Amino acid sequence: MRTPIILGLVAGLAATGISPTAGALEPTKTIDLWPDMAPGETERSPGKVLPKRPGEHPAVTRVEEITRPTMDIFKAPAEKSNGTAVVILPGGGFGKVVPDKEGSEAAEWLNRLRVTAFVVRYRTAKRGDAAPWLKAVQDGQRALSLVRSEAETFGVDPERVGLLGFSAGGQAAAILMAHPDKRFARAVDAVDEEPFAPDFGLLVYPWRVADPETGQLKSEIAIDKRFPPTFLVHTHDDASTSLGSVGIYAALKRQGVPAELHIYQNGGHGYGLRPVEGSEVHTWPDRATSWLRVRGLIEPPASSSSE
Repeated sequence: MRTPIILGLVAGLAATGISPTAGALEPTKTIDLWPDMAPGETERSPGKVLPKRPGEHPAVTRVEEITRPTMDIFKAPAEKSNGTAVVILPGGGFGKVVPDKEGSEAAEWLNRLRVTAFVVRYRTAKRGDAAPWLKAVQDGQRALSLVRSEAETFGVDPERVGLLGFSAGGQAAAILMAHPDKRFARAVDAVDEEPFAPDFGLLVYPWRVADPETGQLKSEIAIDKRFPPTFLVHTHDDASTSLGSVGIYAALKRQGVPAELHIYQNGGHGYGLRPVEGSEVHTWPDRATSWLRVRGLIEPPASSSSE
């Protein structure tokens, strides 16, 4: 069994200024995604935490200038774990990563469902990057391979590993899921021999995945039958346009890929799992829970025995 390089417990990240929001679920541990420099990087920095925004309660953590991507591990209790795993790509517009509102808070929900969760603090893009999604996709692929390479250690089933993306992380997740055979970074070790295509996906207000006028999906999101079963959430009044989620759903329908789409009347963008005044968008985890249950992902699969 290969052991990933351990960055340390949360205290290790706290020394760099990165720590979970007070009262938030803390990770079991945090590990590096890459054994040395990440692809194309010349330095290794866990990033810089931006000042909290006034009037934001609970406070939201935003980290920029990440060149040393890490993964926070939130293990479901061993006696309750059902073997399903979900890798989470938070949002942040690719220039930042939001590891709590769109990371650890989702991990806490998944842990209650007996699912082990992994929050990726992927590398952030630099101004002018031609493909701002590229580093997030590279780190997402690496995270999925890493989870499978250490499936026994994490107590998960390597054939029940999903991907959850919020906002920009949702865009990266959609691109990743559209390319199950294309690794966007050069393989560096045996971890990269493991599959990186997720077995299922959840896209929550995926950001700018379609033209706001035509609804045509980004060229990088060419959907065929290999795209995994997918759950989608958006709001009608999201400026990043729900046409993207509608377009993904329509393409999946045409390809015969199982999918479920929820468009809420209002709620805007960037809500995570938190309530929005005057909206019911905070109920989407209930819809997602039902979807996961129907797919047999949060309870032991039904026995095929006829007894």
